[in-house]
Amino acid sequence: MARALPLALGEDEIAWAWSESDAFSLDVSSGTFPCRLVKMSIRTPPRLLELVGRSLLRDQALAVCALEELPMELFPPLFMEAFSRRHCEALKVMVQAWPFPRLPLGSLMKTPCLETFQAVLDGLDALLTQGARLRRKLQVLDLQDVSENFWMVWSEAMARGFLPNATRRRKPARDCPVMRGQQRLTVIIDLCLKSRTLDECLTCLFLWVKQREGLLHLCCKKLKVLGTPLHEIKNILNMVNPECIQETEVNCRWRLPDLAEFTPYLGQMRNLHKLTLSHVDVPRYISPEQKKESVTQFTSQFLKLHHLQKLYMNRVSFLEDHLAQLLSCLKAPLKTLTITNCVLSESDLRHLSQSPSISQLTTLDLSGISLANLSLVPLQLLLEKVAATLEYLDLDDCGIEDSQVNAVLPALSRCFELTTLSLCGNPISMATLENLLSHTIRLNNLRLELYPAPRESYDAYGALCRRRFAQLGAELMGRVKDLRQTKRILFCTACCPRCGHRAFYDLEVNQCSC
Repeated sequence: MARALPLALGEDEIAWAWSESDAFSLDVSSGTFPCRLVKMSIRTPPRLLELVGRSLLRDQALAVCALEELPMELFPPLFMEAFSRRHCEALKVMVQAWPFPRLPLGSLMKTPCLETFQAVLDGLDALLTQGARLRRKLQVLDLQDVSENFWMVWSEAMARGFLPNATRRRKPARDCPVMRGQQRLTVIIDLCLKSRTLDECLTCLFLWVKQREGLLHLCCKKLKVLGTPLHEIKNILNMVNPECIQETEVNCRWRLPDLAEFTPYLGQMRNLHKLTLSHVDVPRYISPEQKKESVTQFTSQFLKLHHLQKLYMNRVSFLEDHLAQLLSCLKAPLKTLTITNCVLSESDLRHLSQSPSISQLTTLDLSGISLANLSLVPLQLLLEKVAATLEYLDLDDCGIEDSQVNAVLPALSRCFELTTLSLCGNPISMATLENLLSHTIRLNNLRLELYPAPRESYDAYGALCRRRFAQLGAELMGRVKDLRQTKRILFCTACCPRCGHRAFYDLEVNQCSC
């Protein structure tokens, strides 16, 4: 028989432990009514489970003694209480006695506290040195930033005797693609390197990991590089296994030589599924030979990325006339290809349409790429190739004109899986828009359509005539209703030069924010 837990509830807490229905079933014929119970009709009382936790944590020595007999369902709420109130000794022992394979600490660290984080690490030290005699089930310290409600849902579920599906599914063996059996603990973290210096908790973690090399496995599945110096990034990447990384984002205004210095690490991310690269400039002082060497060094890394499915590149200035080189190194078909605000040549477009790696695209975004003076035959061929799979197409602000739209319409009208189509910011006439709408009538899966304001909505100086825009928008919307039933359709202006937002017509004109 389990031993009764020592519990001493205060007078106020006993009052709160009553249910609201109990409060109103009291005999009040005596003319007296306990004032504390009246409060229960004003706010929700804490559950008895919470009161038990608070009572235990008043005496940390008592809490430590009680852990041997503590029911499993009390651990999550008690840990939350100890963490939020910074009961470090209790935290240290609770980590050693943690009865679950995973400790999802990341969702509790919205506002990091070095003192409590160090207490958790101290508890892990006891496990790693096998000095703890309590239950040792903990295998994964999860520092990922999951939903804030995770612990609350978990605690509620445990109190009712079942685990939420998310907890059941997250088994340690599946957490890391390169899990090492000989290591006693896996620490999972998503790294966001966005300042010149690391915060104190991250610095503490890296020092702790470095001093315990061989005892634990540091697994980083998502890496964001947003501003940390390159030498610091390299030091951090030397502590994690790059094969664990599944998503990488680099957005810190690098020059091409900086990217070339980073690329050896990129090639080691052999389980990478998603790569985002933004704001990479080619400096003026670099020679054509140096540029070619750096680009080759970068593109050759893709030969090692057999699991890459999503590729995002924004404001990458070295792509012009080098896209074919990159595409030829892709080892698996892409699901998502986003090349935005870059310069591409007609040759680049041709190689894009011919690449076997894009035949299964579900998302294609070429917004911000100037296509005004290029033949769109390659784009037509590309749409024909991906017609069976393409769900999202964005060609905003490409300078596409009437003749180019008419050239791609036959291919576009066969993209039957398309759910989102965006053509904002292109100088298209009213007549061509009507023709476009008649061609997309068969695309039954379309849920969101974003079209440019007709070219006739602007005056000779390019300024928007709002009354004219409203009139033409109403005509187009009426035309759409005559043709088919839509889920959501908008006619959008060019971006406002002052606020950067678009005005749009959706049954009426909605102004930009300035």
